[in-house]
Amino acid sequence: MIFISPSARAQKSDSGPVVVQPGAPGAPSKKLPTSTSAKLPPRSHADVEFMQGMIMHHSQAVEMTALIASHTRNKDLSSLGARIRASQSDEIRFMKRWLAVRGESDSMAMPDMPGMDMSHDDMVMMPGMLTPAQMASLRKAKDVEFDRLFLTGMIQHHQGALTMVKDLFDTAGAGQDAELFDFATDADNTQRAEIGIMQGMLKKQTSEEKR
Repeated sequence: MIFISPSARAQKSDSGPVVVQPGAPGAPSKKLPTSTSAKLPPRSHADVEFMQGMIMHHSQAVEMTALIASHTRNKDLSSLGARIRASQSDEIRFMKRWLAVRGESDSMAMPDMPGMDMSHDDMVMMPGMLTPAQMASLRKAKDVEFDRLFLTGMIQHHQGALTMVKDLFDTAGAGQDAELFDFATDADNTQRAEIGIMQGMLKKQTSEEKR
């Protein structure tokens, strides 16, 4: 997928606009010859809502992982949290870039209130997202209790992301953009694998608590 850089579009140059091919999360963008076609593929409203909702979804996961350092000494959980935080932060940047080059906002509008973006507190909950009460409990917990709440909460969170991907692909005409398709497929595979890891960690913790 390719697009004309917004900054380049605003500049008049004898050499023509700069055509940029955005990289996948973690990969740099590439400048292409000016002879390259810069037509973006068609997108559906569902594509845009998926990206906006997933940014909101990922942001809560990053917020959850930020609590680990001050709430537990579990090295395995710290390692997992660092991976989740790094990958989802990178994916947030990718999704924001995907939306920006298509002239779309990176946040969802309030229902029936055009032009007003959702705040963190009154936003529509995406599937699997923790409620304010769950987040409050997580912030108050320490050590073993925190580990348990984090793992159960992040499993719930990841399962919600899988639901979002399924809903996208179940929507007629959605998910046809190659970049979005690759991103959603990779996110689905990664989060399924992480769910398995967390279920194993939770099972181990439950077993140790029973001893």
